[in-house]
Amino acid sequence: MEGDEVTLREQLFHDRVRETIICVLLFSSLYIICYLIVTHYRKNAEFSTDDDEDATVNKIALWLCTFSLSVSVGAVLLLPIAILSNEVLLTFPQSYYVQWLNGSLIHGLWNFVFLFSNLSLVFFLPFAYFFTESEGFAGSKKGVMARVYETAVVLVLLTLLVLGVVWVASALLNDTSARESLYDLWEYYLPYMSSFISLSGVLLLLLCTPLGVSRMFSVTGRLLVKPGLLEDVDDSVSCAIFEEAALSRKLNMETSCWVNVRVEVLKNQYLTIRARRIALEMRRRASPWQRYLGYPIAMLLLLALTVVCVLIVCYHVLELLFDETALPRGMEDPLFGAASFSVFGSLGAAVQVILILYLMVSSVVGFYCSPLFSNLLPRARDTTLTQIIGNCACLLVLSSALPVFSRTLGITRFDLLGDFGRYNWLGNFHIVFLYNVLFVGLTSACLINTLTWAVQRELIRAFGLHKLPLTVSRSAIPLKLLLANGLSKIQ
Repeated sequence: MEGDEVTLREQLFHDRVRETIICVLLFSSLYIICYLIVTHYRKNAEFSTDDDEDATVNKIALWLCTFSLSVSVGAVLLLPIAILSNEVLLTFPQSYYVQWLNGSLIHGLWNFVFLFSNLSLVFFLPFAYFFTESEGFAGSKKGVMARVYETAVVLVLLTLLVLGVVWVASALLNDTSARESLYDLWEYYLPYMSSFISLSGVLLLLLCTPLGVSRMFSVTGRLLVKPGLLEDVDDSVSCAIFEEAALSRKLNMETSCWVNVRVEVLKNQYLTIRARRIALEMRRRASPWQRYLGYPIAMLLLLALTVVCVLIVCYHVLELLFDETALPRGMEDPLFGAASFSVFGSLGAAVQVILILYLMVSSVVGFYCSPLFSNLLPRARDTTLTQIIGNCACLLVLSSALPVFSRTLGITRFDLLGDFGRYNWLGNFHIVFLYNVLFVGLTSACLINTLTWAVQRELIRAFGLHKLPLTVSRSAIPLKLLLANGLSKIQ
């Protein structure tokens, strides 16, 4: 018996060591990638100052931002890693080389991401912001530690303020529970705050994802070469070169006359024409396969992903009406390798992973395209440290809510692990049902609006109506003239 107990303890010890090594290697890889991303966008002038103290403070804040960004990337990968690990175990059940993909490892990853995401939102990112803004208490010796002391005091005061607000809110909602939990910080206040942060992130995803789905078509269109419908690319390139040369001569003449306002206007026009000329030259150099197949396939793929998402959520709405188990819930002991999380097997699991990543990318695009957060859009080599902190905080809120968002919409059947499944509002039928209906309505409206305006814009450009002056009504042009114009361009 003692030999069996020793063997069991050794096995548990080796499993724990292996899981720790895997988590450290995964997080280290994410940290290196995120550090390269953050350094690509940071403003170099803030880190090459003559003041060594400011440079040290900025570096510490940058490390905290990199840590938070790596945690957010890990939160995005939680569901894909869990779903793909289950499918790998199903495909190779007897393979010795994939036995380390077990429920204990995945459960530990979920717990680590939940812990560090909350620590980053509550402590690391606020500390980074206040640390960069601090100067030390008046009369104290200047230095990095003086800033640390001031930042710590500010964070303690802010924590007391937030806890007071949470207690007042809980007292208004449930007076008895608030009195009983006045000193119960770990079991009541922290889960309550975490649930509120998760609900805020899910609501932000509800607003940003439909907008991002509609903007994904225009963003993809700018990255790919569009096929020229009824357009002579050589003619357009020649006109753009002529306009660029004319604006260049005007700009040189105005610069010599020192007319500042006129120079700025001409500069903007020159840059616009130059960008258009470069895009047209790229279209002319593109191969026919890239021009006539790449763009349509990408647009059809985006449309198919969006339609599949909407259909899955519609089916989930019907499930909510007839089946209580369709509500998102937590899972304490995941059984990996027992059954697929999709009724379509490995193919359905792969589609689930693609949809989850597509929704995350769409939410980020919609976040930066919204009027409230468009100013946070990072620029290469020109993003201040305060903007980096704000970007990391917003991305962390979005990414940490992605597992709950995907399970609430029914994109995946994989139940939430760890503390992700302990939010109070997940079991509320009215909240979940209304959330699904709003997502379907907003996404469908944005998609229909985008497709309608895109077709109208392409037809206007194809028939050359975009060159008409604003005083000419395009609706007053006869249909015969449009058709004749289009046929002449084809010939």
